[in-house]
Amino acid sequence: MTFTEKAVEGTGRFLDDRLRGAVSVRGFLRKIFPDHWSFLLGEIALYSFIILLLTGTFLTLFFQPSMTEIVYHGSYLPLRGVRMSEAYASTLNISFDVRGGLLMRQVHHWAALLFMAALMVHMLRVFFTGAYRKPREFNWLIGIVLFTLGMLEGLFGYSLPDDLLSGTGLRITEGVIQSIPVIGTYFAYFLFGGAFPGHIIIPRLYVIHVLLIPGLLLALISAHLFFMFHQKHTQMPGKGRTNANVVGAPMYPYFMAKTGAFFFFIFAVLALLSTFAQINPIWLFGPYNPSGITAGSQPDFYMGALEGALRIMWPWEWNIAGHTLAFNVFIPALVPLGIIFTGAALWPFLERWAIGDYSEHHVNDRPRNAPTRTAIGMAAITFYGVLWLEGANDVIAAQLQIPLYTLTWIARFAVILGPVIAYWVTKRICLGLQRKDAHLLAHGVETGIIRQLPSGEFVELTRPVPEQDRAALEYNRVNAPELPRTTPDGADAVPAPETRSMLGRDRVSAVRRGTEGIPVAADGHGNGHGNGHGAPAAVPGGAHPALEQDAADGADGEGHPPSH
Repeated sequence: MTFTEKAVEGTGRFLDDRLRGAVSVRGFLRKIFPDHWSFLLGEIALYSFIILLLTGTFLTLFFQPSMTEIVYHGSYLPLRGVRMSEAYASTLNISFDVRGGLLMRQVHHWAALLFMAALMVHMLRVFFTGAYRKPREFNWLIGIVLFTLGMLEGLFGYSLPDDLLSGTGLRITEGVIQSIPVIGTYFAYFLFGGAFPGHIIIPRLYVIHVLLIPGLLLALISAHLFFMFHQKHTQMPGKGRTNANVVGAPMYPYFMAKTGAFFFFIFAVLALLSTFAQINPIWLFGPYNPSGITAGSQPDFYMGALEGALRIMWPWEWNIAGHTLAFNVFIPALVPLGIIFTGAALWPFLERWAIGDYSEHHVNDRPRNAPTRTAIGMAAITFYGVLWLEGANDVIAAQLQIPLYTLTWIARFAVILGPVIAYWVTKRICLGLQRKDAHLLAHGVETGIIRQLPSGEFVELTRPVPEQDRAALEYNRVNAPELPRTTPDGADAVPAPETRSMLGRDRVSAVRRGTEGIPVAADGHGNGHGNGHGAPAAVPGGAHPALEQDAADGADGEGHPPSH
């Protein structure tokens, strides 16, 4: 035994004698992690958050969260002699006078964008694969809260420099708060400490940004990881993968080596972006002035949908007893994302009730096998995407030479028609992909080899679907619950009384839509016009009778059964 091995063993024995952690550590190191590219999305979000904490700690050492006005005498010549807040001056100082300060600022900002992007795509992956189902509903809710807190953290973070662009965002935030009926004006006055912009909003946002929300994010991410370890990781359907096992590689040494390298890869990408791609050049905007605004100003991408909702809304106000209800601000600021987030939070429970599936799920669905869920997800993405694009309607109108108001009216129709079209198209695509899978299982994979039958007919030989692919294709779809009936199933079946009420009829409709799939007959031919209930996967077969003997004798050279 080498000196290093003795030192490690001695240290481990010393700690175990006092902390009794050997069993837990051994179990942790033997934890199995499935290997699929989509699982890296959560790691990207986690490592981006770690980089945010590290760079944010560096920036707090030099940032001055004060709105006290001073005259700038720093290194940036175009702004020398200009009156500005200490917050803006310290941000300029970080950018031009602190060694590595500008790089740290840009790494911090790019990491924030990557964190939100990875979190968004990770949640979409969880939704489309059904990874939120029992027993992971709490983790799904944690993800929604994380995304909401991330939006607030980003808004408060890019408001801290007190430049013209961030001040414009704060002005919009104040308007949104004031649009809340009854309490809006009082809440805005409390938050800003008086009339906008006041003198305390930056110090307050600083405390929230560096202390309160990061603490909540850290706690929620820790809880998310704990639930993931405790409930075990989901896995994609494949050979040997069931709800009772996890197929993959152990935490040590495989996963630790891979994920450690992945962390440094993410850090390198962020460093390269921060070196060669400029972001948020606050020195070009100048200090905030309530009377000024920048042309073409845009928020970070994750706030774009809120910006677009504000721009798309028509002027709608009510004056009641001397009080103005600004629906043109209140509705777009709170309703669209409120619908998406509330719907996402309730979806696991609504789906469980709708299709009556109360079992545990540790193997994910393929999105095509849950066409209704996938179509609803794509409709929500389209709704969000239209609002996001409308957040840059002035830039789009200028680049495409389209009148701004024409573009606004197009968006007003698209935000309603777009999700409907996306739902229909996505559902048809999913059903078509199911039909393709059923065809592969029934007929096999085309080989390109053409044989002539004794009758003169030409047919193409096929080979069986590879075992690994077959396991994914044959994985059971969502099963419909047995709907209660008062007579046996058949043409004259009579629905039970509990299915005749409005709620009962809604549940029957939800079951049929939630478990819709392509029925597959014994010969593998599905027409897509069944009763809406998922059918079991097709059984391989369908060989032409005239070629059965040739196939048995290996007439194609490989012994593969031919078919049409």
